[in-house]
Amino acid sequence: MGRYIAKRLLNLLPVILGITLLVFAFLHLIPGDPALTMLGDRATPQQVEALRERMGLNQPLPLQYFKFLWDLIRLDFGTSIITGVPIAEEIRIRWPATFELSVAAMLVASILGIPAGVLAAVRKNSFVDNLTMSGSLLGVSLPVYWLGLLLIYLFAVNLNWLPPSGRLSIDAGFSFKPITGFYVLDALLRFDFKALQDVLKHLILPALTLGTIPLAILARITRSAMLEVLSQDYIRTARAKGLLERWVIFKHALKNALLPVVTIIGLQFGTLLGGAILTETIFSWPGIGSWIYEGILNRDYPVVQGGVVFVAVAFVLINLIVDLSYALLDPRIQYQ
Repeated sequence: MGRYIAKRLLNLLPVILGITLLVFAFLHLIPGDPALTMLGDRATPQQVEALRERMGLNQPLPLQYFKFLWDLIRLDFGTSIITGVPIAEEIRIRWPATFELSVAAMLVASILGIPAGVLAAVRKNSFVDNLTMSGSLLGVSLPVYWLGLLLIYLFAVNLNWLPPSGRLSIDAGFSFKPITGFYVLDALLRFDFKALQDVLKHLILPALTLGTIPLAILARITRSAMLEVLSQDYIRTARAKGLLERWVIFKHALKNALLPVVTIIGLQFGTLLGGAILTETIFSWPGIGSWIYEGILNRDYPVVQGGVVFVAVAFVLINLIVDLSYALLDPRIQYQ
């Protein structure tokens, strides 16, 4: 297992190197001058050139790229051009918000999507199956921004059950002191159940909005995997032996259908870790996605480069964890 992990980590190095090259190249192809963006249209050519020299933008692109790569090797993500805040500090502040929202969204998707897919497979071609698949198609098709605004209008404006935006209420924010940046965990560590309730209330609407598409995908994938497993000979044998149907479904069928489901969960979770720009914008969620988007608009090279590389590394590590989990789900899989 150790040799396999080391081999996979070595194989990830060319992937990460390619990502850094693509990010650097695409960012420099965007029209505009970041120095002019910082100084404004009234800046003189001398001021713009002085700032370009200070930022190293007047150097050849290959030299800029190798400097960027060398800084990454030293875990130096640079400093934001616009705010002057180190990128590592920005990531430390914003990453917990994105991670917390992604975990909540995947919990919603898994808790609702997997049982829906199992039920649809067991009741194949029934009304329940048609309703589940129609709902999953609707979930994939609904625009996230429209669904988010609809949920805010219904539950926050009309019913006043849930807060419309943010991670914490203003009054609760004065007394709540984060430890790790993961507000749910911090509230539990401080035994502050009032703050925990407030954090969970703020998390419900964005998690429902963000989890809609993964939920629909999981339902469809689970149904397909279950239908394939339910047609196998060992399932007919289990039923012929007189085992309870629920034991056949959950012990024999679902366990063997989990590999593609786990793969989709890993891919979707890795995607969500990149930051959901629309969801974070609608709910004023201070995460990675909205931060990188602002960096693109402002031509803030260090923010975009550092943020995207960090997200890419997180994504490939999540995929590695998913690969390793296969051996736990299926004893026939062994890593040599």
